[in-house]
Amino acid sequence: MKKLLFTAAIAVLGFTNVNAQEEATTTGFAKGDLFVSGSVGFNSSKTGDAKSNNLNFSPSVGYFISENIALEVNLMIGSGEDAVDTKTTDLGAGLGATYFFTSSNKFSFTVGAGFGYANSKVEPDGGSETKVDSFRFAVAPGVHYFISDKFALRASVGALSYESAKADGADDATNDFGLNIDLSDINFGLVYKF
Repeated sequence: MKKLLFTAAIAVLGFTNVNAQEEATTTGFAKGDLFVSGSVGFNSSKTGDAKSNNLNFSPSVGYFISENIALEVNLMIGSGEDAVDTKTTDLGAGLGATYFFTSSNKFSFTVGAGFGYANSKVEPDGGSETKVDSFRFAVAPGVHYFISDKFALRASVGALSYESAKADGADDATNDFGLNIDLSDINFGLVYKF
């Protein structure tokens, strides 16, 4: 009887060890992994009767070219309306790379850098339409956390960024440089690994 219990205990421990090793290899990312991601943002503010709303959506596809580096291609879609009924529509695309400090783990700190282009259409209430082309470069710290073998949550906090925007017909572009690493600029997203 003792031998049978001892053999059963060894079998259970062995199965648990194999199962733990399988879990460790399936969570996280590895070279050659393909994933899709997306983030959605919404902002609404109201002062008296004046109200403004902004909605943006950014789907992306990524591929790990090495154990720690993923390349991503993304779209940027947004719309908004401010307190004086000025409507804004944004459409753009971007290309970036993200470095994962511990890509094969369930949790990883990241640093991402990317270029983006967007075309915005601004339609004031009763005024003429204006189109604005903008180019942006940004570097942002972030985190990834796997909640299952296939799904992960991602977040980035702030960015070091440069943006140049020029309206159609304007002589000069508006250039902005920003360093915003604080809790007022947090972006959340969901990742699905194939």
